[in-house]
Amino acid sequence: MIVDPERAIGATGPWEHRDVSANGARFHVVEAGAGPAVILLHGFPLFWWTWRRQITALADAGYRAIAMDLRGYGGSDHTPHGYDPVTLAADIAGVVRSLGEEQACIVGHGWGGLGAWSVAVLQPAVVRGIVPISMPHPRAMRANLLRAGQWRRLGFIAGFQVPIWPERSLTRQDGARVEQFLRTWSGDPAWVDETASHYRSAFLRWPTAHTAIEGHRWAVRSRWRTDGRRYMSAMVEPVATDVLHVHGADDPIVLGDSCAGSAEFVRGTYQPWTMPVGHFPHEEDPDAFTAGLLAWLADRPGHPKATGGTAGP
Repeated sequence: MIVDPERAIGATGPWEHRDVSANGARFHVVEAGAGPAVILLHGFPLFWWTWRRQITALADAGYRAIAMDLRGYGGSDHTPHGYDPVTLAADIAGVVRSLGEEQACIVGHGWGGLGAWSVAVLQPAVVRGIVPISMPHPRAMRANLLRAGQWRRLGFIAGFQVPIWPERSLTRQDGARVEQFLRTWSGDPAWVDETASHYRSAFLRWPTAHTAIEGHRWAVRSRWRTDGRRYMSAMVEPVATDVLHVHGADDPIVLGDSCAGSAEFVRGTYQPWTMPVGHFPHEEDPDAFTAGLLAWLADRPGHPKATGGTAGP
């Protein structure tokens, strides 16, 4: 059942909703708990609610869990511009500081994973560690695009390059295409049965259908633009902090082979973790993902010790 977008975005639970100002925009965040900060960044076509289970689990384990709606999604500002990874990194760093934190571990899925890689290089002072999910390092992704048919798996991005039609396709029939993405990108789409209406509802908030795909448009067009070349040049700098790199073995759109070479851009410890799921590890197997995340976080200096679970293959 499709509900009012504001109701979906403002879903109640054992957490607090608030707005914070950062990097010239207003960001909607949902948080719970106290302790070392963990920033949770969603991907496309999701919003903060994708972390509902991790918010409570992290809070119970002694962390300050902060799920953030990215620029152009959910309850955050839908600005005319700013959908590139440099701005995304500045958004994340600004939110960390606006919340009164000096540093945070950054957990990001999909486009949020790109944000995790980017903020670790471009705004390293606010980063204690990163957990990119279903997202290779951007330079590794570019190097692997033509291998093993990776580019063909991202054909939907090519469709996003035309004007008007993509936005209409995403809102038609109450956001049915959003649900289609969730199902076809999952290893086992059973989880979608209970969540699809929530994601479809939030995506109907105007102009999310436009702003949510602007990052995909930038990703293609930036290959021939100065800002894109500058970003890729900057990302040669290795990530100085520790990395837990999570990927789904059955991910149909970001192939495991596309992660090859990501470790070369990490100066801290690099721990790959392949889960037997599709593109949404934290949704498809939330218990295993959360246990692994907590175990990895427990190894960071000054963090609470996990009560169980291990991260890694």
